[in-house]
Amino acid sequence: MPLYRYKIRDAQGNNHQGESEASSAEGLASLFQAQQAIPIDIVEIPAKTSLSLEKIFRFRLDAGVTLDDLNLYCRQMYTLINAGVPLIKALRGLVATSRNPSLGKALNLVVEDLESGMELSGCYSRHPKVFPPLLCHMVQVGEVTGKLDQVFVQLAVYFEREKETINRVKSALRYPTFVIVAILFAVIFVSLFVIPAFEKVFAGAGSNLPLATRILMGLSAFMQNYWHLLLVALVLVVFVVRRALKTTKGRYLWDQYKLRLPLVGSIILRATLARFSRGFNMSYTAGVPLSQALGLTARAVNNTYVGGKIEMIRNGIERGETLTRSATKTGMFTPLVLQMLAVGEESGSVDTMLEDVAEFYEREVDYDLKNLSSAIEPIMIVIIGVMVLVLALGVFLPMWNLASIAR
Repeated sequence: MPLYRYKIRDAQGNNHQGESEASSAEGLASLFQAQQAIPIDIVEIPAKTSLSLEKIFRFRLDAGVTLDDLNLYCRQMYTLINAGVPLIKALRGLVATSRNPSLGKALNLVVEDLESGMELSGCYSRHPKVFPPLLCHMVQVGEVTGKLDQVFVQLAVYFEREKETINRVKSALRYPTFVIVAILFAVIFVSLFVIPAFEKVFAGAGSNLPLATRILMGLSAFMQNYWHLLLVALVLVVFVVRRALKTTKGRYLWDQYKLRLPLVGSIILRATLARFSRGFNMSYTAGVPLSQALGLTARAVNNTYVGGKIEMIRNGIERGETLTRSATKTGMFTPLVLQMLAVGEESGSVDTMLEDVAEFYEREVDYDLKNLSSAIEPIMIVIIGVMVLVLALGVFLPMWNLASIAR
């Protein structure tokens, strides 16, 4: 989305200026008017195509900031602002005490931009790899409405829940990942060291070898002769996949595919929808217009496929459709959730219904994550059993044949 530089006057007559993303200048002006602010000037900032030293420098600064860092930062900002500490003084204190060097350096540049007259949200928007779009836009709303402290505490809760969900997913996938890696190392070890030792014995016997043994010996010979080519191919595959994921189409296809993965795809989808409900509820409650809140949340869910579906909801609302009807067309929501949204629209309590929807999906994710290990264990046992059976048949059947020949 294009970036705009704006100047506005709030309800108290104070002037503000900064930078913000929006679909159009008219949409940004409507956002300010809904927040009881008068737009004075809105100018689109041309996109920069050249790499400047400042851009490279800022990119290097913006690496390595985690959700834990953002959660702690937002809670510290809430405490300092609520205590009446001036904004620049609060930020300087956080620069000195920041445990993350990248966040500390970025905050130092934020302080410099603030001293030059920029708004806090505009300062954040200059570091998109440190401060996500949701934070920038929520801070912008807090500046206009005068509820900056409440915005930071809402953001802290949001980042904390995000971290908890990610940790639960990682914990559930840790066991199957470990088993799969162990199986791969076992296959490599057996192919390179165990099978060649038995191959000399079997070759000297001169008897016909069973099919399983011939398969293992062929796999072992292939890996011994072409292991360097396999290594090069693996590096190339990793390189190509990483480059593809950096493209818009590649990222979209991966985000769509991972929602269809066996066992974990539905969990990822529901966790993403819970993130959407939380972010949408937070933006809507803060006073962001419905269409703007959907556009903001579409970029905050960290999934381009789901983000595209959310944009479909936004387009439907802009055409005059209801939220429930637009959400139904995406095919992502269960009938129960759609009923909850319909009740929220009819009763005028969409924010409350969104909170309930988020809790509904989070409960489902918790339940599925608790049962994920028990669902994966039988599959892992079957895979390990098949491997052991193939190895046993391939190694011991020829030995039994040699013993019978010797007798």
